[in-house]
Amino acid sequence: MAGEGRPRAAERVSLSAGTHMRGKRILLGVTGGIAAYKSAYLVRELVRAGADVRVVMTEAATEFIAPLTFSALTKQPVGTDLWSRDQATGSAIGTRHIHLATWCDCMLIAPASANTLAKLAHGLSDNLVTVLALACRKPVIVAPTMDADMFLNEATQHNIAVLRERGFGVIPPAEGEHASGLYGPGRLPEVEVIRAFLKKLFDRTAEDLRKVKMLVTAGPTHEPIDPVRYISNRSSGKMGFALALAAAQRGAEVTLVTGPVSLETPRNVKRIDVETAEHMRAAVVKVARQQRVIAMAAAVADYAPALPADRKIKKDGQNGGLELTLKSTPDILGELGRKKRKGTLLVGFALETNDGVSNAKEKLSKKNLDVIVLNAYTAQNPVFGSDRNTVTIIDRKGEEELPSLEKIEVANRILNRIRKLL
Repeated sequence: MAGEGRPRAAERVSLSAGTHMRGKRILLGVTGGIAAYKSAYLVRELVRAGADVRVVMTEAATEFIAPLTFSALTKQPVGTDLWSRDQATGSAIGTRHIHLATWCDCMLIAPASANTLAKLAHGLSDNLVTVLALACRKPVIVAPTMDADMFLNEATQHNIAVLRERGFGVIPPAEGEHASGLYGPGRLPEVEVIRAFLKKLFDRTAEDLRKVKMLVTAGPTHEPIDPVRYISNRSSGKMGFALALAAAQRGAEVTLVTGPVSLETPRNVKRIDVETAEHMRAAVVKVARQQRVIAMAAAVADYAPALPADRKIKKDGQNGGLELTLKSTPDILGELGRKKRKGTLLVGFALETNDGVSNAKEKLSKKNLDVIVLNAYTAQNPVFGSDRNTVTIIDRKGEEELPSLEKIEVANRILNRIRKLL
């Protein structure tokens, strides 16, 4: 159950001053919790701002606010049950509402209860809200709203992290006093906060890459020494996954080829898992000819053991060293640059510890790239495993140094450059 106090004055601020909501089709899911009544204020302001809003509710939500309230505000019927029957046709109302998953520009679940977050994280769909959220191909945003201890529980935090990795938008809850008397995070954010999140979403998901075929590589490769050991690097894959997610949100048809990572597959992205540089090359070459854009964000190992052992290498008992003969791995990016077809846009990434810009520009020219993204590894910008990054985007006309941004924002800035070149 969500814990909410009195509505604040800021929550009654009108959204009508902006134009970013005009004509947008928003599907609002309302789940069980005392904060459900605040969704009525949200609906009213979205409608005032020109949005076309439809509402679906869980059964628990109807215990806190009547569907009639939302119907009056939206001038549209409200879906509450998968199994209720239309008296005229006898058909299940829920099945008629499923078209809303393709109708909307985004789905917003506010409030999103702990129960709903758990269901979405585990793919359960036993009510109209969760069915539509799992069926929706457009962005889905959740506003976690519940008592503070429920929000801070490890299980809830894990479920939120899973949804974020898969590409669900997550609006951080507000802090304040709850109906239980506790003070802490878990309140439904104010209307203006939700509006700002939606504006940012619509700004970057305008489908300006609709139907563009795009290949993204991500993560490290593992080059085996023996069956239990390998050579690799510290890449987490987060930048490549963010790029794949952002491109999919903007309408691209994305194929993601990834080395071994522990990340969830972004929504609406086709994923191909590989292990070694040779595997990645084979997967990339197989699909490259069909792509309009190829972004090679993977950190492919430069070297691999020349003769990996077929069984575990034992210590010799003398504390002696182990000598490995290494061979170069295939230069996938260089091969793509040499064979690049007219109309294909090729993006490379470079991680440098010194002389970053000059080295990146040399790589841009040498490998016949259209764009290169420079990661400058420093103590202030450790790159690996972080959710933020500081990069410089370079093409043949110039360079753009970005401030420290979340990787999804970095991804969208890279896509902005790609879109101009297309």
